[in-house]
Amino acid sequence: MSSQRLLAFGLRFYITVFFLYLFLPLMVMAAATFNDSRFPTITPWDGTTLRWFGELAADGGMWQALSNSLLVAAGVLCLAVPIGIACALFLNTVSSRGKPFIYALILSPLLTPGVIIGISTLIFWRQFGVSGGIFLTVLGQATFIAAYVMLMVMARLQRFDRTMERAALDLGASQWQMFRRILLPYLKPAILSAAVIAFLQSFENYNTTLFVVGYDTTLTVYIASKVRTGLTPAVNALGLILILITVALAIAYEVKRRREQAALARLARV
Repeated sequence: MSSQRLLAFGLRFYITVFFLYLFLPLMVMAAATFNDSRFPTITPWDGTTLRWFGELAADGGMWQALSNSLLVAAGVLCLAVPIGIACALFLNTVSSRGKPFIYALILSPLLTPGVIIGISTLIFWRQFGVSGGIFLTVLGQATFIAAYVMLMVMARLQRFDRTMERAALDLGASQWQMFRRILLPYLKPAILSAAVIAFLQSFENYNTTLFVVGYDTTLTVYIASKVRTGLTPAVNALGLILILITVALAIAYEVKRRREQAALARLARV
């Protein structure tokens, strides 16, 4: 066997193992949704059933926790995305010696354990009479999720041609017109990607949320509490629904992207 064939075989083997590592647990979780056992497992198989979807529909606590998670994620988007964009634009214009310090300062929440962020957020805001809840959860999560947004926007800004900005200003455009018509459309892919990452980071967060959520509960906190009392495959049913929604959104985005590429190709031929 030649070295090229050996390399190709090793690459295919690695990709196969990698995708099995990613998707096999999801497949097992999805299969457990249809097992008649009251435990979320596929062994032993006690029969095929759909009753766990009914159990999920009747679980008001889980739906309330899901709605709280969506509410928190929406709040984090409204707070972290503008802050991250502003930080990226600011660092892109700073050329002083203090830029590395400011950069490290903004990134420091990413290096701080979520437990510390949650506890410190709770202690700080209690000095002002603000107790745990949805509002404090949004603030606690936004402190580090804004850094993810900043990194993704900065990566896009580094490839931006500043001559376009100067040309727009020389032609009489204001700073706001230049930002709205030139810079913002250029940053749109990075902003959308950062918004998706911010939403997912907020939705799945547990360490920070546990200390600031108060008497409210999010989906991760609710599931963690159910682990102590006993999980049922109703959690698997919810996970399967979320996976199907994610796949449907990904397919819709890919179809939209290919249609746009086809339209651009037709315009280029014309």
